[in-house]
Amino acid sequence: MGSRVRVWLNRTYAENVFFMDQLRNNPQHRAVEIHATHGDADSPVLAAADTAEPEPEGLSPRAYVEYALDMCARRSIDVFVPVLHQDAIVAQRAEFAALGTALLAPPAEAVAVFHDKAVAYQAVEAVGIPVPPWWRVRTVEELVAAVEELEAAGERACFKPAAGAGGVGFRVITRSPFSLMHLNGFPSAYVPMDLVVEAVRAAEEPVDWLVMPHLGQPEVSVDCLTGPDGRVRMAIGRTKNGRRRGFTLDDAWTGPARLLAEAFGLHYLSNIQFRMYGDEPVLMDVNTRPAGGLHQIAQCGVNAPWAAVQLALGEEPGEVVPPFLGPDYTVVAGPRPVRPLSLPARRSDSGAPTLSAMPAQAMEPAAAPSAPVEAAASAVPAQATAAATAAIAPA
Repeated sequence: MGSRVRVWLNRTYAENVFFMDQLRNNPQHRAVEIHATHGDADSPVLAAADTAEPEPEGLSPRAYVEYALDMCARRSIDVFVPVLHQDAIVAQRAEFAALGTALLAPPAEAVAVFHDKAVAYQAVEAVGIPVPPWWRVRTVEELVAAVEELEAAGERACFKPAAGAGGVGFRVITRSPFSLMHLNGFPSAYVPMDLVVEAVRAAEEPVDWLVMPHLGQPEVSVDCLTGPDGRVRMAIGRTKNGRRRGFTLDDAWTGPARLLAEAFGLHYLSNIQFRMYGDEPVLMDVNTRPAGGLHQIAQCGVNAPWAAVQLALGEEPGEVVPPFLGPDYTVVAGPRPVRPLSLPARRSDSGAPTLSAMPAQAMEPAAAPSAPVEAAASAVPAQATAAATAAIAPA
């Protein structure tokens, strides 16, 4: 069975509870001990971990690296999966290796390229991967010029930060005036052009946005596993068209993803997203980290997190080819535990005890704030975990 593997996930997104589940349920039945840290005491990854600690706030990137090195030494971490300050951490890979800790993240050069979407688009165009038309804008004048050029070509303009993860800051520009239409129902990504211009003018410093056409569906998010030798072991596409999700191995999507992963050394787990521009698939975004929706390819009989850990440990998982493609599905919200809290006991005026708002198993005393919190492994049974595979929308 091999020795126990100690894995650390630093401040990450809630969906990685499924990443943790898959590490524990690995096909080699290898013992895995998971340590998690987070700035949010109610993050479900803390409850799902074997051990957990709160992260210090306000550290500079270099100070965070020192904190991470100390954590790896104290916890004897074998594999570190960095999300927060990934760029600063991978730049010090040799220091972690000296402690016996492997970083499950690409080299610093690859992380730097894809940290800035404008730099990334220029780089991938150079290796022949199509990208949509785009403009980098910092001023009102640049914004207006880009939007007007797109609209003159019959396109709907949108923008997003040049640096950032996921869909944070993504907006679609509309010429409709602000009205009750924007206030009825759920909040929308559509914003009137005049309000965007007004906000940019009033800003204390320049924006740094990419303006481009609003791309069409389907959206295909290709999860790749690439070894430190630069060879891709896995490329599986997750399709999204409205609510409907599915899987694909079509070379129209996986081919460019493989090329990109190999050309730029996107070692271990990366996520490469495409959408349609007219009749052509074009690159939308590249994540140099495991996607939040990575767990969904478990429906194809694949355990990508464990294969990645094997590569990080110097073991060879071989080609990771799904034995089948799972059926189409959708994603829904599902519950996951958080760490227990203690509430003071209360009595009614009559002296009869009242029921706590917390369940009985959550009433054990909490650890002192200054000490690491030992978090029990998730109590969700295996069948509930499988049913919650589509609990949260993917990155």
